[in-house]
Amino acid sequence: MAIVLGPNQYGKAEVRVVGVDRSTPRHSLVDLNVSSSLRGDFAAAHTAGDNAHVLTTDAQKNTVFAFARDGVGSPEEFGLRLARHFAGSFDWISGARVGVESYGWDRIAVGGQPHDHAFSRAGGEARTAVVTADGEQVHVLAGLTDLVVLKTTGSEFCGFPVDRYTTLPETRDRILATAVTARWCYTATDLDWDGVFSGVRTTLLETFAGTHSLALQQTLYAMGEAVLERHPPVAEIRFSMPNKHHFLQDLSAFGLANDLDGEGAVVYHAADRPYGLIEGTVLRDDVPPAEVAWLGTPGFC
Repeated sequence: MAIVLGPNQYGKAEVRVVGVDRSTPRHSLVDLNVSSSLRGDFAAAHTAGDNAHVLTTDAQKNTVFAFARDGVGSPEEFGLRLARHFAGSFDWISGARVGVESYGWDRIAVGGQPHDHAFSRAGGEARTAVVTADGEQVHVLAGLTDLVVLKTTGSEFCGFPVDRYTTLPETRDRILATAVTARWCYTATDLDWDGVFSGVRTTLLETFAGTHSLALQQTLYAMGEAVLERHPPVAEIRFSMPNKHHFLQDLSAFGLANDLDGEGAVVYHAADRPYGLIEGTVLRDDVPPAEVAWLGTPGFC
């Protein structure tokens, strides 16, 4: 029996970069969290402490800031520039993975007009991109996290098996809420990144709103199917969606009705945890899989 080194990678995690374009009085702002990972011949560093092939994580961090000075563009563009640079830096680096989270900021309105240089954070949603350079192949994943959506009706949950531990009643009318994390893989690396991203996001929202849901699983599939039908550059899309449960609150102790058949307000208890977690992939069966693009991207089945 021999003990050997298995798969490995290293890099710089969560480099926080804020870029401001001050070329005109109306400033623009980008806010990024960038992580890099390198793959290649790093065995000697692990087994012998020989760092001759180790491009320092400090150098990776500095590269991120230096590249940002030339402008960021879309998260996908920035990730492509960095991944290609790292993968081509030294012969012993065979691949690079760059993950980018982009946080949105809205202009503050003053007197009804958007301010030139004052912003407010646009909630918890983040746009994401992961670019993997692997030999001659480059793969781009786009996505978003914490897209919180809710429907006050148009959702039911019935027909499930019942065992001795089942207490959940069937319902024909419920609140459906989730926080969508989705990533999708592109078939090309020269797209209108902002345009395609905006289109996919709109498709996700419209399908969530327009689908009468029999289960969150059904809604997940409908959202993925719509994305693939409307956006040919998308090869597959993966989802991780917690079911943010809302339960009717029992108000009978106060002599108050609280039912869906009555008139007026209905009061729910929003349960924080535990929660159901629904995950799935919707893909084209005629596109070869690109599993290397997903390596190091957790949170999906």
